[in-house]
Amino acid sequence: MRPILYLAITNHGFGHATRAASVAAEIQRLCPEILLILVTTAPRWLLEGYISGDFILRPRAYDIGVIQTDSITIDKAATLKKLQELKARQASIIASEVNFIKQNRVGLILADLPPLAAAIAKAANIPCYMMSNFGWDFIYQAWQDELPEFGEMVEWIRGCFSQCDRLFRLPLHEPMSAFPHITDVGLTGGTPRYSPEQLKQDLNLSAPKERTVLLTFGGLGLEQIPYQNLKHFADWQFITFDRNAPDLPNLIKLSSPQYRPVDVMPLCHCMISKPGYSTFSEACRQHLPIISITRDDFAEAPVLLRATQHYVPHRILQPAEFFTGTWKFLHEPFHLPLQAHEIITDGNHDIAQAILNFFEKE
Repeated sequence: MRPILYLAITNHGFGHATRAASVAAEIQRLCPEILLILVTTAPRWLLEGYISGDFILRPRAYDIGVIQTDSITIDKAATLKKLQELKARQASIIASEVNFIKQNRVGLILADLPPLAAAIAKAANIPCYMMSNFGWDFIYQAWQDELPEFGEMVEWIRGCFSQCDRLFRLPLHEPMSAFPHITDVGLTGGTPRYSPEQLKQDLNLSAPKERTVLLTFGGLGLEQIPYQNLKHFADWQFITFDRNAPDLPNLIKLSSPQYRPVDVMPLCHCMISKPGYSTFSEACRQHLPIISITRDDFAEAPVLLRATQHYVPHRILQPAEFFTGTWKFLHEPFHLPLQAHEIITDGNHDIAQAILNFFEKE
């Protein structure tokens, strides 16, 4: 019987969707006959940027993540309210998904990282594997002093995670102690699909690599990027995926789904970003230096920043250096990586192989 995999992807930004899609693409490459059901509110064009074959898209959201107005501005009260509403609806959500899973003969759930996915799997009597570098309990726990009601949400989420049959723990991670069975794997992410020479010609890039910079701040973007600083770098080339960026002579705006940040990374001297696993992971896989602003209100950010410093040349900026400075940091040397040995980049393959091993035993 054709193996059927149900991939449940967290309802938060684009990073979880792209790393899960990278793994899905590897599963499909190794086993073309597998049927992939992607359960996510991420847009199809984003997923198709990573998965070349067919898949079923089931647009459902059964976690919240964090309510944000852009890539760094968080509304904690709104997040708490939505979480409480979700918890109140969990019985109907589980019942609906169990019915879908049984009707479609799903054999396994792979989740990144909705907590309810484990509860759904238990109710459907199938295993649930998960993949991530952090859990939502870790994020919400840091907000309990400000909003004590998050404590109940943390315990609920940990109860869900404790039902997970196997966690693939990605690098750049927190301990993730709520999970009973942990397998550490390498970095995940996409691979550039164009040669640097072809892409440089297609994008009409004139500046050399040492003066080409990628600006990327996740799927939600960043409203207050100080693009006016680009005037100080007239002979440099900047690349952005921000559709709302101004028209500037040294700024290339890539709004077509044809291109992804990972595709242009080989052309760049460095990347300026905010902390985010998928972006950081793809940069580390491409050995691209990272310049990142700090982010104090999201517990994953300090973990990412500390860990990434081990792998690639880097500079960590205080927000004022980015938002109000003149970006003189682009003229300053990077800090060298703290770790000498090679980055482990086989996460896509190892997770995919473990999924296929499960189906072969069935």
